[in-house]
Amino acid sequence: MNKPIQKVSIIGLGALGILYGEHFLRKMPADDLRIIADSDRVDRYKSEGIFCNGKACDFNYVTPEEKVEPADLIIFAVKYTTLPEAIRMVKGHVGPDTIILSVLNGVVSEEEIGAVYGKEHLLYSVAQGMTAAKVGNQMSYKSKGILCFGELNATENSVKVERVKSFFDQVDLPYEINNRMHDKLWSKLMINVGVNQTVGYFNATNKLIQQPGKPREMMLAAMEEVIEVGQREGVGISGDDIAYWLKIIDSLSPDESPSMAQDVKAGRPTEVDLFAGTIVALGKKHGLAVPVNEMFLEHFTKPASGN
Repeated sequence: MNKPIQKVSIIGLGALGILYGEHFLRKMPADDLRIIADSDRVDRYKSEGIFCNGKACDFNYVTPEEKVEPADLIIFAVKYTTLPEAIRMVKGHVGPDTIILSVLNGVVSEEEIGAVYGKEHLLYSVAQGMTAAKVGNQMSYKSKGILCFGELNATENSVKVERVKSFFDQVDLPYEINNRMHDKLWSKLMINVGVNQTVGYFNATNKLIQQPGKPREMMLAAMEEVIEVGQREGVGISGDDIAYWLKIIDSLSPDESPSMAQDVKAGRPTEVDLFAGTIVALGKKHGLAVPVNEMFLEHFTKPASGN
């Protein structure tokens, strides 16, 4: 059924949740966009406000207990550390025709969402090229980038892909369709494993990995480990993917930091389990040595004591 997307629910107001929420808010009726949050968060959001590039976002907040019409599209934009809670919280928004997109990092969030609500609801996505930072209730960005989405492995657009395409056209959101998202998700995991963990490890900015030296070598070695593990998993990634991402890495603002480094600075839990944790587990599965990711996993999971 090619039902138009009208009702959209977002869970998670990190950088991406605010980015897409603010964009949709300007392009669709406010009541058709719901931000799902528990009552404590709703009270905080309403009292402190949520700001995007300095402008307040007048979001329509709903708690998980409120009765609502099922969403046509749900976007998961939480941190992986809170994904299990988020999966429970969206229950009242999932209906027979609901499409679910996860913009989380890594390659496992869709599996966990699909295990609860069914893979027939899922499309796969990667947010790329966006430059955003969130501090407290303030999010700022210079570029929205594009949202790449599609089926895991298909030869043509499915009905779900066409529904989302029509909606993104309607709200003028930059996007790219890729129906081989399995490889795309692993390619994005590779850059996150390298960039996020290296910059976070040194508690630095992008400048550190844009110049020759130990940090850049560490980043590249971590990415090579992802390729080795991914190829054993049947993923089509190679050194060409590293070359592709290096062009993007070297074009990043040198004074900004990726999300994991922002988490380190703020004393928040990191997504190391999603990055190094995934690669270490698969390294053991395939009998592969992944020493750089093992080092990252140990570093980010031990009690904080400085580098």
